[in-house]
Amino acid sequence: LGGGRWLLDYGKAFSGMLHFDEGVPTPIVPEGGNYPRAHGYKAASAKGEPFITVIYGESLEMTTGDINRVLTAGLGLHDGGPRHVSKKEGQTRGTYCFPDDHDDILSQKDVYVINQASKSNSGGLVSLARQSHFTTHSFRFAEVCCSAEPPRNAHALLYRTAVTEWGTFDSSNVRINGGYELVKNAMASNMLSVQSDCPHREKLPYGGDLVADSPAAMHMFDMSSFYKKTVVDWMDAQWGNGAYTETSVWQDLNDYAGIGNGAGETVWASAPPVLTVRHMQHYGDIKLLEDSLPHHVRWIDFLDGHFEAGMLKKGYDKELDEYTGQKSGLGDWLAMRSRDTYLTHTAFYMASGRCVAYIARKVGLSAVEERGMALARKIQERIAHLYLKNGKDNFDFPRGSASHTPGPEMSLVSRIVPGEKRCVVLKNWFRRSGHTWPGDEEMRFLREVSEEDKEALVATKEISKRGNQWAMGWSQWQGFNEGIFAIRYSMKALSDMGFHNVALRKANGFGFATPEYMMGHNATTMWESWWRSEDLYSRNHPMLGAVAEWMSSSAAGVSYYPTTTGARKMLFWPRFPNSAATLEYASATQGTIKGDYSIAWRFEDLPADKSKYDSAKVKVRVRMLVPPGGEAVVLSPVFKSHKTTASLSTATIFPDLVNAKLSAIKECKRRRKARLGFPYSWEYDRSAKKWHKRVSRKAIGTPCESYLFHSSLDKTEWSKEMDITSTYAQRNDQPIALGITILPGLHEILFNDWPLEEEVEGSGRIGSIPEYYNSNDHGPYCKDSSTFEWQIDDGTHII
Repeated sequence: LGGGRWLLDYGKAFSGMLHFDEGVPTPIVPEGGNYPRAHGYKAASAKGEPFITVIYGESLEMTTGDINRVLTAGLGLHDGGPRHVSKKEGQTRGTYCFPDDHDDILSQKDVYVINQASKSNSGGLVSLARQSHFTTHSFRFAEVCCSAEPPRNAHALLYRTAVTEWGTFDSSNVRINGGYELVKNAMASNMLSVQSDCPHREKLPYGGDLVADSPAAMHMFDMSSFYKKTVVDWMDAQWGNGAYTETSVWQDLNDYAGIGNGAGETVWASAPPVLTVRHMQHYGDIKLLEDSLPHHVRWIDFLDGHFEAGMLKKGYDKELDEYTGQKSGLGDWLAMRSRDTYLTHTAFYMASGRCVAYIARKVGLSAVEERGMALARKIQERIAHLYLKNGKDNFDFPRGSASHTPGPEMSLVSRIVPGEKRCVVLKNWFRRSGHTWPGDEEMRFLREVSEEDKEALVATKEISKRGNQWAMGWSQWQGFNEGIFAIRYSMKALSDMGFHNVALRKANGFGFATPEYMMGHNATTMWESWWRSEDLYSRNHPMLGAVAEWMSSSAAGVSYYPTTTGARKMLFWPRFPNSAATLEYASATQGTIKGDYSIAWRFEDLPADKSKYDSAKVKVRVRMLVPPGGEAVVLSPVFKSHKTTASLSTATIFPDLVNAKLSAIKECKRRRKARLGFPYSWEYDRSAKKWHKRVSRKAIGTPCESYLFHSSLDKTEWSKEMDITSTYAQRNDQPIALGITILPGLHEILFNDWPLEEEVEGSGRIGSIPEYYNSNDHGPYCKDSSTFEWQIDDGTHII
């Protein structure tokens, strides 16, 4: 970079530090003694001591090519006000800002100093200086300064708590695969003793992030010890009055958003009981239930005593007649929509009661169980009363306009909506639509993109007019708009209630507010926001990553059975797209304390002409692996034709899956090395001040097929096929009742005459789906008015 600066690009963002295999390079003093900004170190310069600095960052500042330290520090909202001596108030408003007096505070920086007494042996000391021994940083890029020669063999080390990685997902779809990788990379960057929000500045265990992302984390990693420690940390931090805090180490950060008296925001503070239940479902640790239950009871004691008064004090009237949305509270954080903070506060009060009832049932305390259930039912009934009183059957607060988040999806997944209303509420949900977006970076991008590229964006409907200006837009059904919580609820509600094709459309979305948008701007980890931030929001943040668990559980089809404990029983529920143009195959492995459960499905006999991918009849082959001592229930996707048949068979001689897996991994590594993943990126030409789209193939998102379909298994001997058509051709509002139990072994289901069909388009990228809300068909699981109540042993739908 000039001036003795060297830029290193490691290709992927993560948390860790540099390791200089041959020691740091020999330091030089720049001409005139003027160090490049951020690379000075006054304490050493004053003594004439030579030094090497390393500056870390996750992105480059687009107008200079230097590491973007403003983004790392999160100073986008700083206006140079009275606390900072380097700028006058208002001087930097509207521009990127990094005050000089913050350089030593908010830069991610390592400094290697050769002290005065050791100058005579400076060469030897330089060769021995290998890495920082304590501080970790979040980075993809590192600047090393100042040396005449570049550092040699400077490796990047990823640091995280040594939890076992045991969950995988793959498919034929580059965008969906890439979204999964963004989340996994961000999750791995934020697990160092605590599950943090971001690995460079706050590094804090926020309860909301844990509530939102723990299902994804427990899919990807064995979090048994890690999350047990997390619950214990919160118990240690619990106030004497029973209030739980927002973070497991109290920071007084957002207490204003709670109900007062020391409680964190209700969703964030409810993380300990919610996490305890999920821990039991996954790992079966009764001791954690016994140890934590008294603390969780104190939490609902606190809520019983302070919630109603606290909410009134925050401006929520009892009947919500004056409530217009988004009062005190964090709610569905960083959504594109306004937030319904009453619903999130109150629903997690209900969830805390459910958690206490669930735990008490498991440890045999019937009186505590009854108290928790009574509390949960009372709050559930109150929410239902308030959110149905407008008479519109859209499950919205009385003065709502079906525009806040979470919408009905949270209440559908959490079984808050009364059973007799769930189908009409689901139908009316499809009336929601998206909107254009006036964000600074997106509007600046459109001013600086070529006319040719702009016309291409118009053609794909990624941009449309906002007044007289072109603007990007966020979508309800062809992308994302949801915040931290509603992502999981929207995807689960769609897939589990018969509209999996819409969930796939969201995950496969392109343009603004999608994983594709992030990867198009060279993301390798999930961003903190759906919009691009050059000065505030982190680019290594798993907060919006709940979609990753949906990929394994719904797009592939393996998850924990809702009422299981300690992974005694798992659920295989593969669901297929309408069109093979969306997805041709998918697979996932879910590690458990019992062993690995794996599933893979693929379309077979696809036509050579891809224009027929939405009209042909094909076979669908599904393979499932159940480990020794395990058990699984297999559900079928909804049959769309009376001609479809299904048969089940089991491998009579267990094949060599170890070598099949090793061979599949080797093949996948070859494909990734060939960069068969995400194919392009937007690049900024600093001299021309123009954005342009460049072909730039990457490894991220590379499709790899499952080892369960590796060619080495082609000669597997199978049992005689058992016809299961009559079982799966039935319709039932509780599809889990139609499941078939399978025991340890390798199993295969073959669906014949499976019809492919066109995807439902709706009214456009940022429009609604009138084909659904104008239809008399409310979906495959809405044929009767059977109850929709939460069952006390159900850990999946507790919230």
